[in-house]
Amino acid sequence: MVSTLRQAQDNATVRPAAVVVLAAGQGTRMRSATPKMLHGIGGRTLLGHVMTAARELEPLSVAVVVRHERELVAAAALEVDPDVFVVDQDDIPGTGRAVQCALDALDARAHAGRAAQLVHDDAVDDELHVDHANGGDHPLGDGLDGAVVVLAGDIPLLDGATLGQLLAAHHADGNAVTILTTEVADATGYGRIVREDGTGDVLAIVEHKDATPAQREIREINSSVFVFDAAVLRRGLAGLGRDNAQGEVYLTDVVASARAEGGAVRAVLSDDPMLVEGVNDRVALATLGAELNRRVLLEWMQAGVTVVDPATTWVDVDVELAEDVTLLPGTQLHGATQVSSGATIGPDTTLTDVEVGPGATVVRTHGSLSVIGADASVGPFAYLRPGTELGTKGKIGTFVETKNAQIGEGSKVPHLSYVGDATIGEHTNIGAASVTVNYDGQKKHRTVIGSFAKTGADNMFVAPVTVGDGAYTAAGSIIVKDVPAGALGVARAQQRNIEDWVERRWPGTPAAEAAERSRAEASAGRLGAQAQQQLAAHNALTGAIPVVPPADQASTDSAGSSDPTEGSTQR
Repeated sequence: MVSTLRQAQDNATVRPAAVVVLAAGQGTRMRSATPKMLHGIGGRTLLGHVMTAARELEPLSVAVVVRHERELVAAAALEVDPDVFVVDQDDIPGTGRAVQCALDALDARAHAGRAAQLVHDDAVDDELHVDHANGGDHPLGDGLDGAVVVLAGDIPLLDGATLGQLLAAHHADGNAVTILTTEVADATGYGRIVREDGTGDVLAIVEHKDATPAQREIREINSSVFVFDAAVLRRGLAGLGRDNAQGEVYLTDVVASARAEGGAVRAVLSDDPMLVEGVNDRVALATLGAELNRRVLLEWMQAGVTVVDPATTWVDVDVELAEDVTLLPGTQLHGATQVSSGATIGPDTTLTDVEVGPGATVVRTHGSLSVIGADASVGPFAYLRPGTELGTKGKIGTFVETKNAQIGEGSKVPHLSYVGDATIGEHTNIGAASVTVNYDGQKKHRTVIGSFAKTGADNMFVAPVTVGDGAYTAAGSIIVKDVPAGALGVARAQQRNIEDWVERRWPGTPAAEAAERSRAEASAGRLGAQAQQQLAAHNALTGAIPVVPPADQASTDSAGSSDPTEGSTQR
């Protein structure tokens, strides 16, 4: 009988003694300076995906076996799980040797723990001492006891639920070895599962290079996911050799030794080949990345999220989305990004570790390590750098960059501005083309703008500087001193017009010629008082519309406004 994951899923799961993750391989087919296990999809490394699934089993220990680029892989493993047990594989190649190194280390740890316990207990009760020299059992035992789960470190779609079902089947059937398998259309390169007629038990796992022509016709393959009884694994590893086409120590050879002892070796068949697909090259990396993303989006859509175009939308596995979130085409959500109900993200938006409040809209924006408040508006073409906090109903508009900036409720930075190292109060409007000048060449300084303030367009705030509550600043000002609450800050030179400058400086140029024509036309249009009276009489008789304005009106129109606040703010 062939067991499946569906048949196994109702069995209770027992915590394994250990999970061993194999991450020592070089991964030459990736053609990369980065170790294969550290390539990523869905916001995690391949190793990170497998370790996360392993931890869902709540094992007593998780061991990661490393060799190639040892320091990099070990550091990545410890970043995922600070409690992981890093084990080094020696020069002997093969999965069997990798697991043997791990089991030896785990046994040594178990012995050390038991020895420490005995020392403690001996101090309380000397009767617990066992005389091993006279034939008694060794007080430290064989080492690790219980189920040992072994996983390849490059199976990113494998999940904890699948492992839990496999472990449940192992305990329910009392197996010595339980193998997770699947069937594929083309099994080239994979180890084949050879089953016993009648019982369906596993006779052997035969690597592709060692398989006969008949065995190569088998479509059921080894997924490199196993559950072993620790004692069976220990004995089996002790007898392994390297007599095979690749000259390696095969973990799969433990199957034969387990059967030779009379143990049950069974396989649980998964009907989802992608779940156990490994990554060997960049093609597989892209394929599994797309498949993982498809599954992530499917789960979110079933949970009430609208994804307008799944083909162009990418969401990492640790992203959190609420009901009624809308993701428009070209959206990428990475890291620990969280999006609250009713928010709309996109199109063409990339957010990494960003919190988005309810009802907010984020359009054509790149942001990281930022907080966007409820009903706030961001973009298009905004850049939110780390430390940005936008309050409820606030606005960061077109071509605005922010960094380490707190922008209060209802405040707006509508367009063409840089706000860095700044605090802006509530309901304040920052004029277009404004810059908080925060760096003096050595240190960063802070700009503080109060609540209900309105700053003019093209303002430079040279930090450290403070603009008080309710204050205004005039357009074109360079604010270098504090502006008190309710005051108008004006910091710009008086305008002076130098007549005929272009003709004198650049005679004969198109600009000079245009100025000369304009002046000539204006001169020709000026009439004396008598001529104006005659023209007016003529227009009255003919009904013509005057084309020359009265001299006093023309004079008034050309005077302009002298109010320094004219045009001082942009909304």
